[in-house]
Amino acid sequence: MKKTKPQHTKPSHQYPSLLRRLGAWFYDTLIVAAILMVAGALAMAIVAALLHIGILTLGDYHDASDYLISDPTASALYSAYLAIVIIGFYSYFWTQAGQTLGMRAWKLKLQNEDGSRIKITQAFIRIATSAFGLGNLLAFNNQRRSMQDIMAECEMVVTEKVS
Repeated sequence: MKKTKPQHTKPSHQYPSLLRRLGAWFYDTLIVAAILMVAGALAMAIVAALLHIGILTLGDYHDASDYLISDPTASALYSAYLAIVIIGFYSYFWTQAGQTLGMRAWKLKLQNEDGSRIKITQAFIRIATSAFGLGNLLAFNNQRRSMQDIMAECEMVVTEKVS
């Protein structure tokens, strides 16, 4: 009877190329743009409803969109709202499944080195240090880790072997 030694080696991962990362980033950019359109429409509807019931007045503004982008308070709130929508999109998908829709299409997964899902704090760090996706351009080290991967102490791996 042959004895086998237990394997205690770290599983080897295939790390994504820059092209694959940028493909997923571009795909997600299209999805986020669509989500922002819906979020913007919702904000416009809320402002229109508040105008209709008399809680808000346009004053010198031409319409609800002019009010949202020109009024200092409304503009700040609107920008913060859209930022929260973007952060929410990425944070939700990264912490729940390790993949956004673009990452899933390009067969990428974000995880901790032990294969577990990242935490919400890691997602926030990753978002804050991604430089709007430009951090991917620094993914030329041994594990092809981007700036945001290094800062958030996580890794991006390919979910399916590529020939």
